[in-house]
Amino acid sequence: MVIKMDIVSFIKENKIVAISRHVKPEKMVDVAKALAAGGIKLLEITFDQSSSSCISDTAFAISSVKEAMGNLICVGAGTVLTVEQAEAAHEAGADFALSPDTNVAVINAVKRLGIVSVPGAFTPSEILTAWNAGADIVKLFPAGVLGMPYMKAIRGPISHVPLMAVGGVDENNVSTFLNGGFCSCGIGSNLVRNDLIEKDDYSQITAIAAAFVEASRKKDGKNNG
Repeated sequence: MVIKMDIVSFIKENKIVAISRHVKPEKMVDVAKALAAGGIKLLEITFDQSSSSCISDTAFAISSVKEAMGNLICVGAGTVLTVEQAEAAHEAGADFALSPDTNVAVINAVKRLGIVSVPGAFTPSEILTAWNAGADIVKLFPAGVLGMPYMKAIRGPISHVPLMAVGGVDENNVSTFLNGGFCSCGIGSNLVRNDLIEKDDYSQITAIAAAFVEASRKKDGKNNG
């Protein structure tokens, strides 16, 4: 069960955030069910900034999944770039809000609305700016480009900020990120595959989700699940 008052702990416990981009709103419930069947309990539904209907589309998708799934899955809004989008996410029932950037105004709005804040950061200054503004977790983005040597370097002076790895995370490196100090990982097209969704091949989405969950539990090259 998702405990509403402790979404941060739920994210840290379940670790894998499935990121849906460019998925048709009417398909999101089926996607959420397929992911949940594979053991994924965290879903990010992103705002498509290129679409003029992104606010209504994403709000509809979030509210539909929340209504259909209840506490079986924790739903976040992704690519939250404006205060208006943060407010729409809150109205739709989002449990957390993620952004690719460090925008203090958005962080403040998300916290004011009572949603868990996961802004994106690239540099040590951005990480600490986000954290000091009230972020609950900071998304290191793009983690795959920065890599583990970067992570280890910043962990020396910045050991107190929980970090989520997003960008370039796949089945082969997810355990490396989690064992290397990240509290969670966000995974997009390697997990929420639009080609399979377009064909309504949800069983394959479930299989990929299960593989990611298994991979995330590996420690030192051995399955720890």
